[in-house]
Amino acid sequence: MEEKIIEKFGNKLRVRVCGILIEKDKILLIKHISIGKNGVLWAPPGGGMQFGESAEETIRREFEEETGLKIKVDRFLFTHEFLNPRLHAIELFFEVSRLGGALKTGYDPEMKKNEQIITDAAYLDIDQVREMDHDSIHNVLRKVTNLKDLLYLDGYVKFEEFT
Repeated sequence: MEEKIIEKFGNKLRVRVCGILIEKDKILLIKHISIGKNGVLWAPPGGGMQFGESAEETIRREFEEETGLKIKVDRFLFTHEFLNPRLHAIELFFEVSRLGGALKTGYDPEMKKNEQIITDAAYLDIDQVREMDHDSIHNVLRKVTNLKDLLYLDGYVKFEEFT
């Protein structure tokens, strides 16, 4: 499966848009399989921009695909660069709030039905995130001690990469 992911997303620069949704001191995260050092990656909802699509349109579309939620984009937070030998992405992070919809585990339309990599969508508190294996959470979550810290990051942010 990892080779299929590299075939779809690898060896090129991608622009991704991601949303930070915090409700009742919990952050909404998506569980991906076949990604990362341990084959699991929990990350904020988000995905690649399509040509002609604005960042706000992208994050609204991605949230609906991955979580079933309709959201409002509140404000731009920061830019994160993800770089490893086969994947390179510039990620634009926005603070978002929920407008409606019911949380569900969504899908990745770029992957075939029998090759889906999204396996869960869940609200997790900081203790649950910190209990996870370091290599199983998105870089921006690795050093966070309080979820609200994410809302105060700004500018260009580069955290340690997967090794």
